[in-house]
Amino acid sequence: MMRLDLVLFGLAVAALVAWLSWQTRTVEPEIGTIGLAEVLGDAPEHFRRVTGPEPLSFPNDHGSHPDYRSEWWYFTGNFETGAGQRLGFQFTLFRFALNQPQSARSDWSADALWMAHLALSDGRSQRFFQSERFARGALGLAGATPSRWWLRDWVVTATEQGWQLNAEAGEFALDLDMVQTRPLVFQGDAGYSRKGPEPGNASRYYSATRLETRGRIRIDDQWLDVEGLAWLDREWGSNQLSDTLAGWDWFALHLDDGRDLMVYRLRNHEGEASPWSAGALVDSDGGSRTLRYADFSAQPLDWWRDPEGHRWPLAWRISVPGADLDLTTRPVFEDQLWRRSVRYWEGMIDVIDSATGAVIGRGYTELSGYAE
Repeated sequence: MMRLDLVLFGLAVAALVAWLSWQTRTVEPEIGTIGLAEVLGDAPEHFRRVTGPEPLSFPNDHGSHPDYRSEWWYFTGNFETGAGQRLGFQFTLFRFALNQPQSARSDWSADALWMAHLALSDGRSQRFFQSERFARGALGLAGATPSRWWLRDWVVTATEQGWQLNAEAGEFALDLDMVQTRPLVFQGDAGYSRKGPEPGNASRYYSATRLETRGRIRIDDQWLDVEGLAWLDREWGSNQLSDTLAGWDWFALHLDDGRDLMVYRLRNHEGEASPWSAGALVDSDGGSRTLRYADFSAQPLDWWRDPEGHRWPLAWRISVPGADLDLTTRPVFEDQLWRRSVRYWEGMIDVIDSATGAVIGRGYTELSGYAE
């Protein structure tokens, strides 16, 4: 969901390593070098800030927004095979603009660093597959147009009804067709999603909350036919998160009654929820309403300690009194932890009726800021 400002350090360092590895190749001398300050510095004034609602236009806004510092394209989903094997996936494409874009005089020139995350969760074996790639925005190595998002051969292509994802990473691969069944949800005020009190502490944010998905997933040498539901989040901005924040807890839930629920809980350095936490509830007919901080609560129930000793709250109690929802979320299995340039927990969960204990949905959780 909102990885960007709080993970830019990890992203930028890893991306810088990838960039410098390119510099060891024989390239045109005008590329020069990229200093750490250029990559990690505060967003310069020439980047646009999100300071109020603006109309979004499609399909154009499915593509990249280079006037802003950073953005991402983010899918998650839960599936089953015909034999009932539970699987989940994540694909995220990040764009991180350089503070001083290089000259466009050459095909080698670049104005952004790109990172992609691909993950597969296997509920039966409790294996969590993950892969990370980097590229610069030159030579067609990575990019995002209204109809195609890619990093090398990891590709999302727009179709008449949604998107198709094709990506392969050694032990696993995904070939998925995702059909949009509901109107886009514009988070916050018509897509203007505030994250703090200062001007610019905001992003453009929209979601496709219920994507009917069919396709194939490969684990090792075995291809499995799958079907289920996926979720797309799109977000961009230049300085959206306040430095008073330590992390966030994000939940995207598909309920069996046809409703979709997204809530995110921004946390300060004392672990308390920020009043800028928010969410959205989507009815079975596709109508949606914004949830403010006072409209919901999310409280951790159980914690898991990873092998490095960091504690992660994996079970949660989420309530939306105005929608008569009192939910408990629990992971399908515990260790769905990203261990690449950025450390965060992202995994498939069950949604449980807190009163009856019955499973009434599935979803994904993202937890950030617990490994620092």
